[in-house]
Amino acid sequence: MEIGIVGKPNVGKSTFFESSTLAGVEIANYPFTTIKANRGMGYLRCPDPGPDLGVVSQPKNSIVIGETRFVPVEMLDVAGLVPDAHSGKGLGNQFLDDLRQAHALIHIIDVSGSTDSEGNPIDKGMHDPLEDVKFLEKEIDYWFHNIIMKDWTKVSRTSESTGSNIEKMLAEKLSGLGITVPHIAEAIHHMNLDDHPTRWSDDQMMELATTLRRVSKPIILAANKADKADDEQIKRFISEVKNYKVVPICAEAELALRRADKGGLIQYIPGDPEFKIHNEEGLSPPQEKALNRIKKALNRFGSSNVQKVLETAAYELLELIVVFPVEDEHKYTDKDGRILPDAHLIRKGSTAKDLAYKVHTDLGDHFIRAIDCRTQRVIGADHELKHGDVIKIHANA
Repeated sequence: MEIGIVGKPNVGKSTFFESSTLAGVEIANYPFTTIKANRGMGYLRCPDPGPDLGVVSQPKNSIVIGETRFVPVEMLDVAGLVPDAHSGKGLGNQFLDDLRQAHALIHIIDVSGSTDSEGNPIDKGMHDPLEDVKFLEKEIDYWFHNIIMKDWTKVSRTSESTGSNIEKMLAEKLSGLGITVPHIAEAIHHMNLDDHPTRWSDDQMMELATTLRRVSKPIILAANKADKADDEQIKRFISEVKNYKVVPICAEAELALRRADKGGLIQYIPGDPEFKIHNEEGLSPPQEKALNRIKKALNRFGSSNVQKVLETAAYELLELIVVFPVEDEHKYTDKDGRILPDAHLIRKGSTAKDLAYKVHTDLGDHFIRAIDCRTQRVIGADHELKHGDVIKIHANA
């Protein structure tokens, strides 16, 4: 699963990306700082099963801090998008190409209204952030629409004359966007389109593009620079946005906290509402001033909310859950004796057999049964897994 970080230039996309991953990316106060897409791993919090099971976890593909497991998820920070990107303006072609395989989008918005539509700095409140929501929708919709309409007359006529499934034919055209037959079937059913695709109107084709964008690339709005915005600005933006979850965030504060923790100035666990200063007397006046400013922001919003946005995208938009496969159902270890080493992200509704395939194709192909290690109960191939399950898979050699 890959989560795309999107938005116009200079709203804090790269700051959000680095604060989520601590990857080294160029950050500056001018448009198009990000030229090529940055890839990295963000981390999702979930309870570590070790304490419940009376063992100390030895993670291999994740991190444990206290009783919290941090599970990696792929992230993509793409070039800033400007209006008319679908026609090639700015870095539009590259942006849209980079975005193809993202399964969900975090749209970073300057809720303080201090960047114009091109990403240039302006006075606070001089730009309406609602316009940024509309323009991103428009760009992706037109992008989808342009691809759908290429050879559409031929495709629709062929579907009718040969009885070919239009959902499958459209899925082939849109496969590079990560759009599947179920996505298209859901969109067509939702719109109640005519059984004859040659009769679909221009307006319906545009609506189809919009509907496919909604079902295939769900979006959460990260209202960044919230600490620079008035409460009224934030409240008005949230009230005006329709069909989206909005989370006010302070990406700059989160990045500063992670760097300060890495540098040994403070103790900070990502997503926490507070941090602990190791040696207040050792702080320089600028450091003390910056940390006090960050503390006010955390008190105001509960946390920087960077983790909250990432986890909402993963757990709610993508409906992911975390499961822990092991080889020994009694000691909770892998073949090397490591305790609870692996944490896998899978879709809600996934079965024990789906997990087997996630771990290794051979396990899926030769699946016999699985064991719920918490209850020691035998479960079958179709058993639906829950968030936090610890599972042993039995397969033929």
